[in-house]
Amino acid sequence: MPDVRLVNVTKTYGKIVAVDNVSIHVHDKEYFALLGPSGCGKTTLLRLIAGLIKPDKGEIYIGNRLVNDVPPEDRDVGFVFQTFALFPHMDVWDNVIYGPRVKGFDMKKAKRIGHEVLEMVRLHERLDAFPNELSGGMMQRIAVARALAAGAKLLLLDEPLGQLDAKVRNELRYEIRKMTKDLGLTAIHVTHDQAEAMAISDRIAVMKKGKILQVGTPEELYMNPKSIFVAHFIGESNFLEGYVAEINDKTITVELRNGIKVETINKTTEELKKGERVVIALRPETLKVQREIRKGKNAVLGVIERMTFEGTNVRYEIRLENEDLVILTRPSLTGKWYKIGEKVTVSFPSEKAHIFTYPKVGLREELAVE
Repeated sequence: MPDVRLVNVTKTYGKIVAVDNVSIHVHDKEYFALLGPSGCGKTTLLRLIAGLIKPDKGEIYIGNRLVNDVPPEDRDVGFVFQTFALFPHMDVWDNVIYGPRVKGFDMKKAKRIGHEVLEMVRLHERLDAFPNELSGGMMQRIAVARALAAGAKLLLLDEPLGQLDAKVRNELRYEIRKMTKDLGLTAIHVTHDQAEAMAISDRIAVMKKGKILQVGTPEELYMNPKSIFVAHFIGESNFLEGYVAEINDKTITVELRNGIKVETINKTTEELKKGERVVIALRPETLKVQREIRKGKNAVLGVIERMTFEGTNVRYEIRLENEDLVILTRPSLTGKWYKIGEKVTVSFPSEKAHIFTYPKVGLREELAVE
């Protein structure tokens, strides 16, 4: 099965740069996700790989073959759309074997392929049903089956679960991954849902405004984000603004508002200097909260402003004494709940903090997902 390489690929529409000098390598048999907010270029990138549009610059390889000028039907690519895109006047059987028929397969071979893929998606008993008689999950499985029946070696999925309800979406995402892994296919899955991407992907490319900001496994992106936007878009983070007060090879001391100082481990690749404006990112689960009012390293006083019960977790919003608002979560089964208005101490381990240079466009603009 093929790997996919894009080398310095750019696509513009007038003054809009939809894909901006993108280079990525999707490995053979990998389940790869393109993740980012709406309008960041994910679908454009997928359409470029499929051959539905051509790049203005750069090269696209499927396997070892340069495919810039290869038509879509000759790329051995299956495209699964968000809207399912089934033929409404055809039953399940005719939808599935449409590809083999168009490619000129003899009927014996087309029927064999049709039966095989319908067994794979567990819908063989509905082969005479029409799309309007099927649930959303069934229609999406038929869309995948149709792509497989056409002989696709590379599966491109454009928000394939976007129109399904939450329960079906959660179940079907694992089914699609298992199916592609069982068949040894390469899959590229476009989504704006970070939970979906984290759950099923081998690796993820995070995109914003046509650029790829970081590529890595779900664990790498969550535990070691390389930018403020990745820390914000993958999971959830609290952001504290301040200035570098002291810096050495091991630690960085940051002064927050109201003269409060906190310490982080110096693991940044950025060249920070004393007095430079910075942003600290902290995951909600890394924060500790205590009823005891105490001073100490990375310990800041605060007041509970809001408490939300979320089932397995309780979510707290705490206003710190320097006026920053932080969010933290705690397991609800502990029974150790805090009350609104209660004074607490919030602290964090130095090694759990990520430090970044303050963005030139401002923090609010850097975090924007539009």
